[in-house]
Amino acid sequence: MHLEDLDIRGIVNLNSRLALQVKIRIPRAPASLGPGRPVSASPEIPAASVDRLPKTPAVASRAGLGSSSLVAIGILLSRITGLIRERVIGHYFGNSAVIGVFRAAFKIPNLLSNLFGEGVLSAAFVTVYAKLRALGEDAEATHVAASVFSILACVCSVIVLAGVTLTPLLIDLIAPGFHGADRDLTIRLVRIMFPAAGILVLSAWCLGVLNSHRKFLLSYSAPIAMNGVMIAVLILFARYLPQQQSIVYLAWACVAGSVLQFLVQLPSVLKFLPAFRPVIDLTSKHVRTVVTNFGPVFLSRGVVQISSYIDQMIASFLGPVAVAALSYGQFLAILPVSLFSMSVSAAELPELSSVVGERAAVTEALRRRLNAGLRRIAFFIVPCAVAFLVIGDVIVAALYQGGRFHYEDAVYVWSVLAGSSVGLLATSLGRLYSSVFYALHDTRTPLRFALIRVSLTTVLGLLFAFPLPRWLGIDPKWGVAGLTVSAGLAGWVEFSLLRLALNRRIGPAPLGVKFLWSLWAVSAFAAWVGYTVKLTLGVRHPLPLAAVVIVLYCAIYFGGTALLAVPESRAVFKTIYRQLRFG
Repeated sequence: MHLEDLDIRGIVNLNSRLALQVKIRIPRAPASLGPGRPVSASPEIPAASVDRLPKTPAVASRAGLGSSSLVAIGILLSRITGLIRERVIGHYFGNSAVIGVFRAAFKIPNLLSNLFGEGVLSAAFVTVYAKLRALGEDAEATHVAASVFSILACVCSVIVLAGVTLTPLLIDLIAPGFHGADRDLTIRLVRIMFPAAGILVLSAWCLGVLNSHRKFLLSYSAPIAMNGVMIAVLILFARYLPQQQSIVYLAWACVAGSVLQFLVQLPSVLKFLPAFRPVIDLTSKHVRTVVTNFGPVFLSRGVVQISSYIDQMIASFLGPVAVAALSYGQFLAILPVSLFSMSVSAAELPELSSVVGERAAVTEALRRRLNAGLRRIAFFIVPCAVAFLVIGDVIVAALYQGGRFHYEDAVYVWSVLAGSSVGLLATSLGRLYSSVFYALHDTRTPLRFALIRVSLTTVLGLLFAFPLPRWLGIDPKWGVAGLTVSAGLAGWVEFSLLRLALNRRIGPAPLGVKFLWSLWAVSAFAAWVGYTVKLTLGVRHPLPLAAVVIVLYCAIYFGGTALLAVPESRAVFKTIYRQLRFG
């Protein structure tokens, strides 16, 4: 039997006045007990009353539901401005080689932001910082936050300097299919935008602090500032300048926008850290814990990023236009993940990290929070996946079509979006499973499974992008859709491994066959109706068509799931009713 040691230090409120600090160890469940059996309590551990833990998934997720709603609102606001930004980009650049070069160029410094940014800081920093605050050690929490900020600033400065210097080598690694003028423009854009990545990492640090204080709306709506700057620059200059010059202005707008995104969060952060002083203190055990956690999470996140870069590297051999289509499609595909999966996962991580009590009670609480979060994610992600697959051209055309972006471009991007739908649910649910592992201070298990995912994505991506279109006798350009299909299949493998491993740790948290069948069946029927309407009305007028098809699709889905007594659907209607009644 293997034991996983976990120190959970928290506060159990007794009669709202007496606080009891609890330290527990959770052993991995023996294989002989089966995945459904919770671990037994150790007699040496002080027991917290099970009655003081949530009794139902609804109660277990009450705090998380409100928090995830704030996260979702913040992400929705930023994504709306992001969609406006993408539409403006599509209007002025279309699905052209120039915008493909810009996407490839931004991908390189974006690696730094993603590696050191929100996901890694949430897993490595927020878990420690939130725990210290739960223990009432605010001074130490501030000290840890200051040390993490200083370490990030130093590391990112070195990497940005190295990245700007070594840009030509990076281009050969990331976009080996680019040559001549395309390669030269990519190098120039990367050197402009690399500093923005370092600033965005510091912005992610702000997000981590604000999330720990449950200030989700500001942190997740901050990207509005960056999107606003980019939109303004495009409107002011893109209509008057050649595309090659306009794209350079857009790169500088990224830098200015990243600075503004950091600055809008900083005043609120400093209010929570009144004694903040930049310092690097590796002698603090809590700082060392963050650094120790950071390594495996950094590698895990890096592995996922490598998968994304492999997709772009392969797409570069299909040309800049394929890279542009891949970016347009992935932006839309990540939207529901951001709204519904990231919002729930981000809100649940501090809550999961603060769960306290004796072992059986803790594992039961974790299962209930996990199940409630999985149901909320699946309820919104399933209809998105079906819509992307069946009526994706309607969605793409409504968002992008206009100016230099034509319906033929929308169909090409639809192929990417349809491929992304294959693994949309697996990727979304997998994020929450990973958050539970991070809350258990286990960062290595998600890393192992991420390595498997990347290996599969690479092998299947090469197969689906090049030989498969040839075997099917179709234009090689459609190989870009094969990249997203391969990533989706690999995502299901990773999700299955995460689920199996966590079931062994805390027991299963099943979604239920009836629940999933209801979601898929109603979504399929709604998509059939939407597709029929599209064929009837035609695609000449994308905005009116989308208004009819998407509204009809949503009405059928929410109405159908409510008739089938899906609790999440009824909760949506109750929320809408309360808002309309009380304003």
